Amino acid sequence: MGIASVRPPAVAGLFYPGDPRELDAMLEHLFARTGNGAFTVCPKAIIVPHAGYIYSGQTAAQAFARLKPWAATLSRVVILGPTHRVPLHGIALPASDGFATPFGTVEVDRGALAKVRALPGVCVYDAAHAGEHSLEVQLPFLQLVLDHFKVVPLAVGRADSQSVATVIEQLWGGPETLFVVSTDLSHFHAYREAQELDSETVRRILALEHDIDPELACGAYPLNGLMRIAEQHGMSTLLLEQCNSGDTAGDRRRVVGYCSVALFEPTRHAH
Repeated sequence: MGIASVRPPAVAGLFYPGDPRELDAMLEHLFARTGNGAFTVCPKAIIVPHAGYIYSGQTAAQAFARLKPWAATLSRVVILGPTHRVPLHGIALPASDGFATPFGTVEVDRGALAKVRALPGVCVYDAAHAGEHSLEVQLPFLQLVLDHFKVVPLAVGRADSQSVATVIEQLWGGPETLFVVSTDLSHFHAYREAQELDSETVRRILALEHDIDPELACGAYPLNGLMRIAEQHGMSTLLLEQCNSGDTAGDRRRVVGYCSVALFEPTRHAH
C-alpha cells in the first residue's frame, strides 16, 4: 500500500545535494571522517545541528554514524526541531503520511501521532512543516544509517518545556525509539565570542539544565523539553563534537555554533 500524502523535500539542492548519488557520496565522506568511536549502548536521544551539510554535517555525522550498530533495532525516530519560517505556538504535527528526500520517502508513524494529538499545545498544522529544514536535514542521515524506520516529525514553536516533555514522555517507547533534537547554537557572533557563548550553552546541556534561551540555541524549545525529561529519567550525556561555521565553511566574523550530544538512559544492572 502506497503512502497517500507526501511532504516533498524543501531544501534538497540547497542544504544538501538533491541528487541521491551525490548525497550518498557526501554522507559517506562525512561518516568516514568520524573515526571509530562507538557507543557501548544505544543512545536514547541525540542532539544535532541543522545547517547546510557543508557547515554542520560533520558535527551531525558524529552522532548518526555511531547509531549503525543499532540499525536493525531502531524502528521509530521522533525528530523535534524548531520552526524558522512560520510563527507557531505549541507543537505542530504534519498531516502528511510521509516525508520525501532524494533517498526516497520515510513513512510517518501515524499511530504515534495519534497518541499525542490530544495533548495540550499539540495541533496538526502542515504549514509549519512545508518549508522547514530543521527536521528534513536529519532524514538522509537516518535513511543511510538505519535499516527501516518510521518518523514522528514534531515542529516545535514557542512551547514551555513541560508541554514538550509530556509529548516526549508519551512517545518514550522502548529500545526501538530514538529521539533526535535538532538545534544550532548561537547565531552571528564573532568567532571567539561564539566559542565562549556556545561552550557555556554546551556545559548547560551536559548538566541537563532546561531553561536555555532561544538566543543561545535556536532549538531551545524542543531542547528544554528533552532536558527536563532527561533530568527526570536520570540520563547521562556525552559531548561528541562542538564547533562553529567558522571552523568549517564560513566567515569567522559572523558564525553559527553547532554541537552533537548523545543522551543515555541509566543502565540497569542485574543483582
